[in-house]
Order: sequence, then C-alpha cells, then structure tokens
Amino acid sequence: MGKIKGVFFDLGGTLRICDKAPEHQERAKARMAELAGYTDVRAFIDMVEERYAPYRDWALTENREAGDFELWNEWLLPELDKGRLREVCHELTYQYRQAKGLRRVVPGGLQVIRGLYGRGYRLGIISNLIGENEIPDWLQEDGLTQYFDAVVLSSVCRIRKPDPRIYHMGCEELGLAPEECVSVADNLGRDITGAKAAGIGANILFISPEKLAKKTITDENRPDYIVHQFPEILDLPILQ
Repeated sequence: MGKIKGVFFDLGGTLRICDKAPEHQERAKARMAELAGYTDVRAFIDMVEERYAPYRDWALTENREAGDFELWNEWLLPELDKGRLREVCHELTYQYRQAKGLRRVVPGGLQVIRGLYGRGYRLGIISNLIGENEIPDWLQEDGLTQYFDAVVLSSVCRIRKPDPRIYHMGCEELGLAPEECVSVADNLGRDITGAKAAGIGANILFISPEKLAKKTITDENRPDYIVHQFPEILDLPILQ
C-alpha cells in the first residue's frame, strides 16, 4: 500500500448524526406544506411519504439519485406548477430532511477533521443523500468549507454508492489515486463494498459495538479498521 494522502468521509451516520427534535421536525413539516400550497399538513406529509417509498426503491436499485427539481417534479409533487416548483424545490428538500430530525456533527468530528487537516491530509466528503444545497450551506455556515477539497454528493452527481464511479469522482477532485485515499463510513453494504470496488486504499468502519454485533462481515465488505468512537481515527497507524 502506498502512502495515504487523502481521507473521505461519509456523512449520515458517520460525520453527521441525526437527533429527534419534535418541535423542529413539526416546523419543517409545516413549512413544507406551506411551500407546496397545502393547508392540511398531516395529509400532505403522508402523501409525500407514500410517494417517497417508490423513489427510494428506485434509487437503491439503480444506484442513482435525483436532483431537487427532478425529485419533486417526477416523484413527490408532480401536480405543482413547474415554475413554482423550480422556486421552492431546494427548500422543499431541505425541509424534508429537517422533518426527520436535527443534524449535528458527530462527537469528536471536528477534532478529527482539524487533526487530519493539520497533518497535511487532503479531505473530502462522499455521501448519498437528497438535497443539492444543504451540505455546501452547512459547511459554509459552520466554517468547515476550508477543510474539504472535494464534496461529492449523490444528489448532485446523480450516482449513489456503492457505484465506484462516485469514489473516482472524489479522487479526481482531490487529485489523488484511489489507493492513496482512505474512506471513513458506517455502512458495510454501500460504503465499504463501493470503496473496495473503487480501489480505495483502506476502509475505516465507524460503528457501535452493539450495531457491529448484528452485522455479517465478508471478504467483500471487510473493513481494514473498525472504530467505535470517532476520535479513535486519529490514533490509527495508517493516518500517522
């Protein structure tokens, strides 16, 4: 294995976690209905969730992702005027994600980002998620943009992990070969298998002992390292 020069982070369940926040979630749902012109919030949310299920099946089966306008125009709200939809589609997606909970950086996440950056590693994000604007806005608002030289989102590139092409896009943005990079993620099926297929140099699985006990590790999804607390990443020999 050559010298590691770059580190990619997954987002959901890895660098960011989602907490239940009932008042925050209800405000997001109400705002979604308002944007779409619906007065019955519960009926609107139920309709969106019913329509989201086949979209999710399509995305997982095809390893693809829709952009904001496509998501609402073709799947979730096709009856809305196209002009109006173009105006509100980005916020609709943002509020849909907020309706699931309040997202924050994982404990120890900032320590790891700043620590690796200080050691000279080039950092990137590779994540499956809906929403084109949320992550760039979050990075800017939290003062984290400066740390990341690559941000590859399935909602922007339209490809989902485990398709190895999404990793190759990240490597190209970092200007590094796949074998010069490490991936930090929490999902054996999507993240580890995809990164291995892409030729990523090493895989770090971030997972609790309780969740790990329920998983089956095979040759196809076997990580090189397993950490249970995020700051443990800084102690791994491959990143010294």
